[in-house]
Amino acid sequence: MLQRTPPGTGRLRTGVRSLRSGPLVLGIGLLAVLVRLPRLDAPLSPDEGGFLMVAAQWAPGSSLYGDYWVDRPPLLMGIFAVADALGGSVPLRLLGAAAVLVSVLLAGRVAALVAPGRPSAPVLVAVVVAALASTPLHGAQDVNGELLAMPFVLAGLLALVAGTGPARSDALAWAAAGVLAACAVTIKQSVVEVVVAALVAAVWVARRRPREALRLLAAGAAGAVVTLGLVLGWAASRGTGPLDLWDATVLFRIDAGRVIQTSSTSATDARAAGLVLAFVASGAAVVAVACLLPRRGAVRRPSLPLVLALAVLVTELVVVAGGGSYWRHYLVGTVPGLALLLAATLERSPRPSRLVRLAVTGTAASALVALVPSLATAQAPTDDDRLVTYLHENAGPEDTAVTAFGNPALLREAGLTSPYEHLWSLPVRVRDPRLDELRGVLERERPTWVLVSGPTLRTWGVDAAAAQIVLDRDYAVVAVIGDRYVYRVRA
Repeated sequence: MLQRTPPGTGRLRTGVRSLRSGPLVLGIGLLAVLVRLPRLDAPLSPDEGGFLMVAAQWAPGSSLYGDYWVDRPPLLMGIFAVADALGGSVPLRLLGAAAVLVSVLLAGRVAALVAPGRPSAPVLVAVVVAALASTPLHGAQDVNGELLAMPFVLAGLLALVAGTGPARSDALAWAAAGVLAACAVTIKQSVVEVVVAALVAAVWVARRRPREALRLLAAGAAGAVVTLGLVLGWAASRGTGPLDLWDATVLFRIDAGRVIQTSSTSATDARAAGLVLAFVASGAAVVAVACLLPRRGAVRRPSLPLVLALAVLVTELVVVAGGGSYWRHYLVGTVPGLALLLAATLERSPRPSRLVRLAVTGTAASALVALVPSLATAQAPTDDDRLVTYLHENAGPEDTAVTAFGNPALLREAGLTSPYEHLWSLPVRVRDPRLDELRGVLERERPTWVLVSGPTLRTWGVDAAAAQIVLDRDYAVVAVIGDRYVYRVRA
């Protein structure tokens, strides 16, 4: 614990307040689950459909995960495999709802631990987590790596806060933090907040107790190494080796950054601007500013929770900026840092400032306003729905298809498999930029359908000339649905 529990009457009062805030935190978590229910059977997002497609056939095969390649760690594929085994999209959305509920409860517990004399702290932190983990402005309605890793990050931060005391720390809590850190990283490789927080906490402890800091680091490292070894061993048993995973999750991202920097179009810059706007409009940036502004009556001496919060949030923002593609769901990864920062801010003031209360209220209001059109249009038909319907009506049971490029959810929803290992556009641009592999697939495997975004295969970062010749020679356009050109192999 970071602060002593108030003795006597103070301890009783704190316990009563904690009991009062508990049902409120639970209610906030259940509300966050409730707003996700109308989208349980909504069409899959590209990542949701693609990950389900990869996970469904994951076994020793010709590529990283069975016959498909994706730059994600194995525990994420394992979670999607569970969802696929349970039925697919609806179980996946329920797993996402469970991740949000657990995250809200953990965030409330972190706030209660960091600010034990502030009964409003768990409620305010829970509101922020529920709002930012639900708002469409963050792409939080989709189940993605950031969302599924969030409870592991919050649990890891909770273990570090609980296990780091002013006089003596708990090595078992640090070992648990190591386990949780490894789980988070093997869900999304960029989710390293618990690792960063552990290093910062160890430096904090080492100022007065260097031997204890080494003992804590050893405990955390042991938990992480054992967990990582188990996950890698399990992945290897399914045909996914550790060296191939290193190439996919680390080296590929470096190469992808170069490709994006040198070849991307203005659409990437537009997404980056939209990401910044979404961070402000959701209230996340306002919460951060409200917490960081100095105020009268606040404790000025830095505390460990505040130092950890700053380190975690800075790490998360660097990851968002360094992602390159600037998808909105990256912002879900900033929720744990904002939660810890808010809790640390509330610890340092006798009561929440007016600015903090307004920031929390604004965040909740922003989420509710953004959810209204999202929920209202959840079942509205789209061009993708019409394309899936067309494929259902015209594809045979033995047909295969290639999507060029991106949105593998179309294949998943249509029940089609792909002979081409790349289901997303970025791996194509990095690993098959001349489309030599795709051309070979079109010539030898002859998939029945090729779904193209636009009239040709031409796109940024790709030399499509040779593959386009094969496509024009062996395939014919049979439908145009939205911006998708549907090619069918010639008899």
